[in-house]
Amino acid sequence: MEFDVAIVGAGAAGLLAAYELSERSKLKIVLIEEGHDVADRKCPARAITICTKCRPCNILSGVGGAGTYSSGLLNLNPYIGGDLTEFTEGEDEAWELVKRVDGIFKENGAPNQIFDPGKEGIDELSRKAASAGLRFIPTTQRLIGTDNAPRVISSMKSTLEGRGVKFKLRSKVTEVQDHTLLLKQGEKVSAHYILLAPGRSGMEWAAQQMEKLKVKTRFEPLDIGVRVEVPSTIMEPICKIQRDPKFHIYTRTYDDFTRTFCVNHEGYVVQEVYEDHVCVNGHSSLTDKSEATNFAFLVRIILTQPFEDTTAYGRSIGKQATLLGGGKPLLQRLGDLRAGRRSTWERITRSAVRPTLRDVTPGDIAMAMPHRIVTDMIEGLEKLDDLIPGVASDPTLLYAPEIKYSAKRVLTSKGLETEIPNLFVAGDGVGVSRGIVSAGATGLVVAQSILKKEGLA
Repeated sequence: MEFDVAIVGAGAAGLLAAYELSERSKLKIVLIEEGHDVADRKCPARAITICTKCRPCNILSGVGGAGTYSSGLLNLNPYIGGDLTEFTEGEDEAWELVKRVDGIFKENGAPNQIFDPGKEGIDELSRKAASAGLRFIPTTQRLIGTDNAPRVISSMKSTLEGRGVKFKLRSKVTEVQDHTLLLKQGEKVSAHYILLAPGRSGMEWAAQQMEKLKVKTRFEPLDIGVRVEVPSTIMEPICKIQRDPKFHIYTRTYDDFTRTFCVNHEGYVVQEVYEDHVCVNGHSSLTDKSEATNFAFLVRIILTQPFEDTTAYGRSIGKQATLLGGGKPLLQRLGDLRAGRRSTWERITRSAVRPTLRDVTPGDIAMAMPHRIVTDMIEGLEKLDDLIPGVASDPTLLYAPEIKYSAKRVLTSKGLETEIPNLFVAGDGVGVSRGIVSAGATGLVVAQSILKKEGLA
């Protein structure tokens, strides 16, 4: 099969690249995705959990990518999830990319409501955060919602199909060759332009292909930590100002960088399944609300010589935690972690919040994670408690591990073209973005690069 453009991966980066190209050209485009169509991305278990029998995992793979079954929160800022000015001629152009990504999601049914803290809210939270030794990162946000995201992605796919874009689903690309993709089924797809946008579930495959093709890459930092769960009333005063508040903290003992990430107000904790370990994540819905709020609390890990492979390091911690949890994530009360004892279901039931993820093993997170990371998490949460009283109380629940992998960064031109002509990369799986908006924006950058080559931009 021959096409003008072949895109590997139907996540935000791949979909938005196809969206831009199909709107502004008559190029023949194919999107190749190893997972299922968005309507078929279901698990035998409850909708907000993950069944470990799903291979590839329906939460991480399929049309829409991993973002489809996240909370679907769009952070409308070019400096969140990376720095989009790396790929533009200036800040104004980076903001235009964010506006375009947001516009495409709105065209396909994303809610009109945005969460904007406003100047008064920013000033108040910034002042309170600074007095507690934290930095507040304000941003305008649009919540699609875990329950609403599949409908938005389905609309996007229908639009693309109406423009003639072909989807090849449940089709795994095994190898990238010169203008050719080899599929697991034995098929070959040829194209003048190839875009690799495999998402987080394909980051190891992408790294292997870059090594084979002798394309330069570099390791990026890793974030490791826990998902914190507290009664929603504790977070309500903050979430009223900023739906997903982001705070940066430096710890007392090691001066390490820690941060909050992906706050799901009145949401649920869920599993995130990889090939050899399980992690946790969080969802929030527009309609199905819990009495708890969860958020990731992460420690930044940077490795140098002689061992720089942050992905391998993160996997080793994930595998150890999964081993100790008997194939399930670990759950521990913060008070038990501080006291150096394993949690039990009896003590967990005393907590002010009922765990929204029950398919876990009460345990001791300190047995799975290095002392330095555990110290950073405890100290960071205690600093956060100065701003949000109750966050670091003994009954606070900690789910582990939460790992935000950074794929090996593929070195490219500003237009995301590799040193191999007409081979482009985009999205989280190749290390150039971290999140729905930034991934989608890199897809737009590639589309614009191709359009320029075709004399259409």
